[in-house]
Amino acid sequence: MSSSAKRQSVLPRVQSGPKAPVNFSSSITISDSALLTGNHTINISSESVVHPRAKLDSANGRVTIGRRCIVHERTNIGAASADPTPSESRDGVLISDYVTVEVGATIESGGTVISEGCHIGVGSRIGKGAKIGKHCILTPKSVIPPGEVVPDFTVVYSNGTRRQDGRGVVELKNRAQSRQIEVLRKLILSNPAKFQP
Repeated sequence: MSSSAKRQSVLPRVQSGPKAPVNFSSSITISDSALLTGNHTINISSESVVHPRAKLDSANGRVTIGRRCIVHERTNIGAASADPTPSESRDGVLISDYVTVEVGATIESGGTVISEGCHIGVGSRIGKGAKIGKHCILTPKSVIPPGEVVPDFTVVYSNGTRRQDGRGVVELKNRAQSRQIEVLRKLILSNPAKFQP
């Protein structure tokens, strides 16, 4: 084997489309190996973090990510829906402030709204047009069908059961998210200029 041979990844190659128009805050952290594609604008607000190999796809509508959000690796935000029926909304995905989207989660485009303070677990899938209320938690591998409305402070388990979260730790969670972002900003090499036109 020659010294210039590269080790092949076991993951399938990610399909890339046209370079998406972007609107970034100056204080975001985005890895240069993140994948931003599509025709509509991708907006990322202040102090948000986008990990390597995260895919933001605006082919089916605008993608907006709020303040102090964390988008982990291998997520797919703005994915095309498996549901062939046309969407009533021209909007893509709206993610509010203080949201964490864990590894391998998929959020379909089509008027999908993730409200403030939500935690989307590893490998979860949110269908197009779904509305997730404030401070909801989706445990790993949870599935939210297209168009479903999840009330505020709901915990959704992967087996479909749900409960209300009445702990009242919103401010504590927001402070923890801010501290985690401070650490990630030191660990992730950011290159937002790569995505600018």
